[in-house]
Amino acid sequence: MKDSLTMSASTSKYHPEPQVSHHAPTIALLSTYPPTQCGLATFTAALYEQLSKSSGHIGIVRVLADSEEKNSGPEVVAHLINGSESSSNSVIQTLNLYDVVVIQHEYGIYEGPDGEDILKIAESLAVPTILVPHTVLLDPTPRQRHILDRLVRACDLVVTMTETARLRLIENYGVDQSHITVIPHGAIDHRTFQNHHLVPSHCPSSANSRPVILTWGLLGPGKGIEWAIDAMPGMRDLMPIYLVVGKTHPKVLERYGEEYRLSLAARVDANKVADIVDIDPSYLELPALAKLVESADVVLLPYDSPDQVTSGVLIEAIAAGRPVVSTAFPHAVELLTSGSGLIVPRQDPDAMQLALRRILTEPELAKEMARHAALQAPALRWGAVAKRYRKAAAQIANSRSFAS
Repeated sequence: MKDSLTMSASTSKYHPEPQVSHHAPTIALLSTYPPTQCGLATFTAALYEQLSKSSGHIGIVRVLADSEEKNSGPEVVAHLINGSESSSNSVIQTLNLYDVVVIQHEYGIYEGPDGEDILKIAESLAVPTILVPHTVLLDPTPRQRHILDRLVRACDLVVTMTETARLRLIENYGVDQSHITVIPHGAIDHRTFQNHHLVPSHCPSSANSRPVILTWGLLGPGKGIEWAIDAMPGMRDLMPIYLVVGKTHPKVLERYGEEYRLSLAARVDANKVADIVDIDPSYLELPALAKLVESADVVLLPYDSPDQVTSGVLIEAIAAGRPVVSTAFPHAVELLTSGSGLIVPRQDPDAMQLALRRILTEPELAKEMARHAALQAPALRWGAVAKRYRKAAAQIANSRSFAS
């Protein structure tokens, strides 16, 4: 199999074996970005931070709804205001000033049905482009498939974060394998925060001997936390603390309010586990998140979706060396089968309870999981991930220069 960044003569207009230039390309990242609170924004902020440590200017083109304010840092060189044609035209001009553009894609980010307005931008770019699809659906609607098909054709390279997503693009979307490379979702380098004295209020004190089970991230239907709460009565003899930390997802909040969070609180009361379950509506910055993850004895991902190919929470847990119990979504199956966690069926509180109990009562099992996680961690840290994005950007920029 050819290197995934090497374009074959039969499938690409580029030279099959380009010599990478020593010039560091300038890179524009098109995505949501803080202060927007969502997975893509967090991803892009972390990637930007690492990319900006090297030579070559890095700029952010921030995607925002017309109701959001343009209160961003100097790294934000333009705003894409959804629904504004003039903004879209201006963004195209800005992006074309860079050597390489990286488009972060999720169906709910851009304007139009299923975010189809991104097509105009992608197909108007005159510079090499990398597409990063955060969702690759196994059974997309015709329009979702049409959008992703056109985006792939418009871009020079597709970066998936998992092997599962890569195989889906090849087998279900007909994308040539030479057009795809896998670069994992990045994770915090916990060594950076080893001497950080900030301890978030959620973290139990060192004197507290109760085991800590942790779930975190933006909340909404599909997270499966209700099933995890149902598992807690069976854990009472161990007296754990089950921490659920995260704000309601902004799009869920806008449409449904706090309906999901309130349903979780009702579930806690119905199970009579208020003394061992703590649902906290915080959105944590990196130092506090690092400390919180390190405080956990086990990370629980009870997600409902059988289709999720990328989980930043899963990556963070492994990078921190935490044992994981997860439902059988594709990314978890791909990462945990090496020995860093246990897979359980979806919506199965009994199975979750048994898996959690094994980790909390079998010290050698937990140590072995941590050992496997430590082997995976170096390739998942943001520094290593950003290095691979820089290499990919340099190769496609050089390929375009060679061809011209």
